[in-house]
Amino acid sequence: MSLPPTPGQTVGPFFGYALPFERDSELVPASHPRAVRLHGHVLDGAGDPVPDALLELWQLDEDGMVVQAHGSLHRDGYTFTGWGRASTDRAGHYQLVTLRPGAEEPGGAAFFSLVVFARGLLDRLHTRIYLPGQDDALAADPLLGTLDDRDRATLLAHDEDGGASLRFDVRLQGSGETAFLRYGRSS
Repeated sequence: MSLPPTPGQTVGPFFGYALPFERDSELVPASHPRAVRLHGHVLDGAGDPVPDALLELWQLDEDGMVVQAHGSLHRDGYTFTGWGRASTDRAGHYQLVTLRPGAEEPGGAAFFSLVVFARGLLDRLHTRIYLPGQDDALAADPLLGTLDDRDRATLLAHDEDGGASLRFDVRLQGSGETAFLRYGRSS
């Protein structure tokens, strides 16, 4: 007997109580020599900030390998786990400190995987953040190849501060809506 999946539940706003942990948004210390600041805003369909969103970042290490370190919540200042979490502030701004991921295979495009939780969502949203400056790899990426130019542009981060910072805004709806990915069965 096959049971249908149960629907997701409306997310939050309860993150401040249930989910924070010390240095959750620091995948590496800001003092790390190759640290990069990944930041931006989460905006609703009207372009207004979402002050109570939660973003989870998953990534490969600098060599394009899946991180094998135990304890994603462990922040000891040197163990890179490839996972972090950031809440938005009242202005809808988030910030993570991490390393630039490597590509999974030679010539492939490097990217972050991002999961968004926010009020009013019935389920989490999945997307990717592709790194700028890898034009050939981006042009050959299998996922990006399925998207039109408008959607493709919503998945590209922008370098700031000479590459020490990456900007990526998440738009939940409306003009410039971020391209979100669907996993599993569609109904």
